[in-house]
Amino acid sequence: MQLTVLFFAGLRERAGTDEVHLAELPEALSVGELKAELASRHPELGDLSFVAGVVGTDYVPDGHQLSDGDRVALLPPVSGGQAPGDSEDHRLLAGLFELSSEPLDAGALSQRVQHPACGAVVTFTGVTREHNRERDVVELDYEAFDAMTGPEMQRIFAACRAELAEQSLPGVQTKDLEPLRMLCVHRTGRVAVGEPSVVISVASPHREAAFHAARFLIDTLKERLPVWKKEVYRDGEHWIGERS
Repeated sequence: MQLTVLFFAGLRERAGTDEVHLAELPEALSVGELKAELASRHPELGDLSFVAGVVGTDYVPDGHQLSDGDRVALLPPVSGGQAPGDSEDHRLLAGLFELSSEPLDAGALSQRVQHPACGAVVTFTGVTREHNRERDVVELDYEAFDAMTGPEMQRIFAACRAELAEQSLPGVQTKDLEPLRMLCVHRTGRVAVGEPSVVISVASPHREAAFHAARFLIDTLKERLPVWKKEVYRDGEHWIGERS
């Protein structure tokens, strides 16, 4: 069996390449067995036990059986797509996610979610701070798994809606959540101190739902979205979340 393995963030740097092609593999091979094979062939990768496996755009467990020709992405812990429709209005109602290599304008993004049916707009802006890990930060460098961020963020948007439907928010009924409009834009590349790295803007008829959704989205995004953050210091650098 032959496989292609894709690397990101710290794994990519240790491998010295974005991907490797493996041949002469056993016909029956799981993701966990692939990790062991990689560790044997490429010891410079270090411990892979904490690395998540992705086939296509789906996370798979270590027991998942691979097929000949699969492209397997190995994702180190993260630091911290658009829905079908003919217009941005349709996409905002499902939840709209974008990656941007250009500086973010939080005010302009907030305006995109506004709607006459919504009486509240909540915008969260995450910016680069100048000090972390007892060191002075010069800038951040973000790397994303482009093909995975859209599908994963759609799952996060859906989970947000389910969470809101289950919550008993003051003065909010399930029917009132229908006009909920969600937008998330995340930077890639280098982001200077004081510049926005992520903007989440939510519009809703009620402020309770907008506040709750914005908090849920940023908290869940930092846990699940395959975007990695490297802190760059005057005397070095460090991938946030890296265990090696």
